[in-house]
Amino acid sequence: MVNYVNLNGLVLLAESPKYLELFNIDPSTIFLTLFNTGVLMFLYWKFLHSKVQAILEKRKEAVNAELEAASAAKDKAAAAEKEYLALLADSKAKATKIITAANARAREQEDEIITEAKDAAVKIRQKAVDDIERERKRAVNEIKDQITEIVIMAAGAVAEKEISEADNAVIIESFLVNAGD
Repeated sequence: MVNYVNLNGLVLLAESPKYLELFNIDPSTIFLTLFNTGVLMFLYWKFLHSKVQAILEKRKEAVNAELEAASAAKDKAAAAEKEYLALLADSKAKATKIITAANARAREQEDEIITEAKDAAVKIRQKAVDDIERERKRAVNEIKDQITEIVIMAAGAVAEKEISEADNAVIIESFLVNAGD
């Protein structure tokens, strides 16, 4: 014959009542269990509790030391980051200052180069004007010399013979033709 026993939602099959004896609550068992637990607690408290507490305290101190070290490292990292950011900002400011100074020097050099180029252009232009004036004076002097030679030749031709108006026209035309050469 099969018996069903329900203990707090646990269903057990029991074929005989002897299995049910295992689940009986006996006050002496409870008392002995409590007594054994008390003895174990006393022995633990007497011999092991201080050692376990010392180990736990050491572990607690080690954890606290690690937490303090981590906090110090975090603070150090934050300070290093702050210093890095300050150096970065300072570097950016210096770079901006250097770029500004380089741009100013470039503008100054540009102005100097433009001024030098303008001065050189003025000198070249003045030299060209002077050369042109000198060449013009030389050409005028050459023309004067040629005219003087022609006048002397014409005067010599006139002096050689007495000229009529027709001869005078021929001499002038000959003079103009020779002057053109």
